[in-house]
Amino acid sequence: MGVSGSGKTTIGKLLSDRLNCQFYDADDFHPSNNIEKMSRGIPLNDNDRLPWLLKLNDIVSNAIKEGKSGVMACSALKEQYRQIIGRNYPQKITWIYLRGDYATIRDRLEKRSNHFMPEDLLCSQFDALEEPHNAINVDISFDENKLIEQITNQL
Repeated sequence: MGVSGSGKTTIGKLLSDRLNCQFYDADDFHPSNNIEKMSRGIPLNDNDRLPWLLKLNDIVSNAIKEGKSGVMACSALKEQYRQIIGRNYPQKITWIYLRGDYATIRDRLEKRSNHFMPEDLLCSQFDALEEPHNAINVDISFDENKLIEQITNQL
């Protein structure tokens, strides 16, 4: 979990490969109206996010019911969002927080193409961010392999 540009998809894919489990990118499950809104530079509100969060809860719940492990890349910026996603099985979810400073993440977003989240929404994400207290916390200034090593050592 983390703000846009923190490396959720990249690290999530690498971690799922390392753990040999399914990878889910939560961005793939946004309703089209949410993507359109963000593409126009308009931040989502909690009402916009609720159907998306409930869909993510369904995905997580179904995987757990089927006895499958997985890695999901998801912003999950607020505690209430994390509670919705994991409400059926909170004890079965390990949150991993990809922590980075504004300047580093802004630089990453400026270099990124083909993504619906414009850089100017980054400020609103940092404003909304409630850093988790119950997560594996990693500093994104390390290279990808070091991050994966840090995460797997704490799982």
